[in-house]
Amino acid sequence: MPANEKLKEKISHLPHKPGIYKFFDEKGIIYVGKAIDIRKRVSSYFNRSAQHNRKTLKLVSQIKDIEFTIVDTEADAFLLENNLIKQYQPKYNILLKDGKTYPYICIINERFPRVITTRNKINDGSRYFGPYPTGTAMYVVLDLIRTLYPLRTCTYNLSPENVAAGKFKVCLEYHIGNCKGPCEALVDETEYNANIAQIKNILSGNLSVAKSYFKEHMAAAAADFQYELAHKYKQKLDMLEDFQVKSTVVSNTITNVDVFTITSNEECAFINYLKVMNGSIILTQSLEIQKKLDEDDAEILASVIVQLRQEFESTSREVITNIELSLPLDSITITYPQIGDKKKLLSLSLKNALYLRKEREGRKEKNKDLSEQRELRVLETMKKDLRLTELPRQIECFDNSNFQGDNPVASMVCFKNGKPSKKDYRHYNIKTVIGPNDFESMYEIVTRRYRRLLNENQPLPQLIIIDGGKGQLSMAVKALKDLDIYGKIAVVGIAKRLEEIFYPGDSMPLYIDKKSESLKLIQRLRNEAHRFAITFHRSKRDAGTLKTGLTDIKGIGPSTADALLQKYRSVKKVRELSMAELADEVGPAKAAIVYAYLHPVSEEENPMN
Repeated sequence: MPANEKLKEKISHLPHKPGIYKFFDEKGIIYVGKAIDIRKRVSSYFNRSAQHNRKTLKLVSQIKDIEFTIVDTEADAFLLENNLIKQYQPKYNILLKDGKTYPYICIINERFPRVITTRNKINDGSRYFGPYPTGTAMYVVLDLIRTLYPLRTCTYNLSPENVAAGKFKVCLEYHIGNCKGPCEALVDETEYNANIAQIKNILSGNLSVAKSYFKEHMAAAAADFQYELAHKYKQKLDMLEDFQVKSTVVSNTITNVDVFTITSNEECAFINYLKVMNGSIILTQSLEIQKKLDEDDAEILASVIVQLRQEFESTSREVITNIELSLPLDSITITYPQIGDKKKLLSLSLKNALYLRKEREGRKEKNKDLSEQRELRVLETMKKDLRLTELPRQIECFDNSNFQGDNPVASMVCFKNGKPSKKDYRHYNIKTVIGPNDFESMYEIVTRRYRRLLNENQPLPQLIIIDGGKGQLSMAVKALKDLDIYGKIAVVGIAKRLEEIFYPGDSMPLYIDKKSESLKLIQRLRNEAHRFAITFHRSKRDAGTLKTGLTDIKGIGPSTADALLQKYRSVKKVRELSMAELADEVGPAKAAIVYAYLHPVSEEENPMN
């Protein structure tokens, strides 16, 4: 049963139930999707009347097998789809991660805990905060904590027994005021842990506890006339106030929400995520998502919300967005604020998404302008190097190819404005030439190409490049003369050995500077034409359409011909073998048949007589 018939048969037996479906090509999973009705959704991909875009049609053309999993609800399908996408990374699903891990701030589960950074969470009783979208964001918080609180950084085992035994001595961190010296019992454990408790509040986004602590101690120190100590508490309070002012953008009544906004163009979606706790933005992330199929904004954003909330371990029950969204998760409330502080927060997030879009589109446009400038510069250099009368906006390059001297084919590649125009590439089966004759083959394909352009009133190129020496070039010139367009198109030949450029009627080649951009473009054209011809030839050979001189011999099968050609590489080399050497390879009977075919001589000269 053909592959497409097998798929139709499988689709006809898919269930009308919610779940996920997986599309496979020869190598593995290429797409994972969710559906309320699996059969209806999968069938839509294969509906010829549906207006699918180019990317979706390409996906469908690669599907070789389909699998599905039934679930109870749409929410289950939504979460299962997300997990499978992260597990298999299918090439037609939008993907957020590139394998990197995000950093955390960790308060280690030990006596006199240290506060460190890590990218690996371990289930050892330690407390982890984050993850943070960047190391920079994390170190801003970490620097604040280390400035406010003197913490140890050593890795000593500060057990009561070790400290009591006097095993450790204070280090430089103690002497410069960054540590209170718990290794010599110079700080009370209760006081140290009180600082750790405040650090946990700060890392959780609750700055009020630490602010109250510093205010109380500042007032107490001032009342006791310890103005220097009071000033130190005032400095720490100011640091907290400054940190909160930079983070707070809405009312403190907004305690724990996630904000997601999206804007998009035809190719990409631009998303901003703000995580808000106690009126402070504790995390912000902007990202660009490359569209893989014809996903709409709601579909993309729903997937991103689930993935980013998992990545950054969000526990908020409210999600604020700027578009209508179906998020089939019972524990999540989606809101679309129109006024108030939440609307301000939404506007801030959207401003970030729009800024990212403007920046990326501007960068792309700038790169496009730079690319166009470079292309123009290269073409101007080529015009000068080759002494052309006009800018070679369209260049066409021809190459011949044959296998073991037989079954010649040819290719033509076209570059427009210095870049490949693959829709204009052409393959040619040589029709009028018998046997390997590169000169006549070149005449045929140049004639066929430009006769067709003339007949169809298509524009002619400004430059033709012939991959070969003077012989191929002269035949191309003959073809152009016979078509009465010689002189209307510049034509040159390039010889492979020394990268010599030949002009019609000129025996002296032109040598272009090896570092010249124009020579590199000519080489690129030549290499592309050669690759295109070879690929065509291989596809024909793999399809069994090519024959060698040996397979034409009656009584010699493909296996014998392949064995000889694999060892000697060409019919010419086989022809040079003696009868005895052939007999050693294929036996006396077949050797006589091959030898007689490759050495057609009179009967009295036949060595078998």
